[in-house]
Amino acid sequence: MRALIIVDMQNDFCGGGALPVDGADALAATISRYLESPEARERYAHVVATQDWHIDPGEHFSACPDNQTSWPPHCVAESPGAQFHPALNTDRIEAVFRKGAYSAGYSGFEGSDADGTALGDWLRRHRVASVDVVGVATDHCVRATAVAAFRAGFDTAVLPHLTAGTTTERTIAALAAMRDAGVALAETDQSPRSG
Repeated sequence: MRALIIVDMQNDFCGGGALPVDGADALAATISRYLESPEARERYAHVVATQDWHIDPGEHFSACPDNQTSWPPHCVAESPGAQFHPALNTDRIEAVFRKGAYSAGYSGFEGSDADGTALGDWLRRHRVASVDVVGVATDHCVRATAVAAFRAGFDTAVLPHLTAGTTTERTIAALAAMRDAGVALAETDQSPRSG
């Protein structure tokens, strides 16, 4: 079975948020359209999502962030910025895995659902062998989640056209790093076509 993991499609990573990623607002709607497509309905037995959900993440938050390991406050638990972007259709999402309560928490595999079940355990319990990863940011949480999925034994692909990164250069580097780590870069029927 295959699952789709939607990474951090939250208000604080979209326009007007604390850490906006260019294109994230449009991406939320694009992911929703993809979820409604016949391809996605047939391809995925399960759909899950991750959320940054910070309570007291220590040095992850900084008044003088370096935007590499420390950041301005974002996705504070229960805040409007931590909520899913309104253009993301959450109807198919079966479970949400919150990460980063008391630490940085880049990978969805560091998170757990409302019952305390870790993402990897949830996927195994539901007999998932393969995952596709989409969302933001390509060069941070998407990369961390995809690499962790592969290392946990899942056949893993990232759908680049359904991700958004912080810069073009960092996105290109992240995609190369994921490919080098064993993660496939895949297309769907919804992929933009050249020519």
